[in-house]
Amino acid sequence: MQNLEARIISCRRCPRLVEWRERMGREKRRSYRAETYWAKPVPGFGDEQARALAVGLAPGAHGSNRTGRMFTGDASGDFLYPALRRVGFADRPLSLARGDGLTLDGLFISAVCRCAPPDNKPTAEEIANCLPYLAEEIRLLAELRVLVALGKIAYDALVRMLAGGEIGPGRLGIAGMPWKPELPEKIPPFAHGAQWPIGSAAGRRIWMAASYHPSRQNTQTGRLTRAMFDKVWRKVRELASS
Repeated sequence: MQNLEARIISCRRCPRLVEWRERMGREKRRSYRAETYWAKPVPGFGDEQARALAVGLAPGAHGSNRTGRMFTGDASGDFLYPALRRVGFADRPLSLARGDGLTLDGLFISAVCRCAPPDNKPTAEEIANCLPYLAEEIRLLAELRVLVALGKIAYDALVRMLAGGEIGPGRLGIAGMPWKPELPEKIPPFAHGAQWPIGSAAGRRIWMAASYHPSRQNTQTGRLTRAMFDKVWRKVRELASS
């Protein structure tokens, strides 16, 4: 996992994203003017014996691109980490930056794209370039029971990856996984609160779970409430423990 993290951090596969993340790190938001931005690809982090993997979209330009840790430094993380604390996946309800001491227990957090994209919209080719890193994380997380898609883009990417489908110019798949994907003939569409089995290993089921992304756009409009989010994470905890 440390070798993978080093390769992610040094990645420059997508010129548009490299230019954007580095420019944001130079220009900065006024309120963070005194801070040194991470401005590099953001690796996943958490418990390497995790039974649950949460997958988001991409770092925020002034959130994870600044802090170096997924879902940290912006409103999404302010909504996510208290929920994780309430179900015991996190030891505190707040994460401010990479290396701040927060510990995840039973959970690993990652994303479809590792660089902050303009307008939070990576292209299909950029997604395809980055997904092999996520596939490798999934392969290395040998105890996984649940994949948690935070938002439709993450959900669609995970489904296509598990099915060995195509996104952009490349064919995706996860070689050397400790479990075999067993997808239904008709894939359920993305829906908040959805959960369905996607495979099995050594007599245990592997599950997909889905939630609306904890973005400000969703939480401040009431599309995603604390009660809705907590219900998803309680179910994830239950599935991860089975």
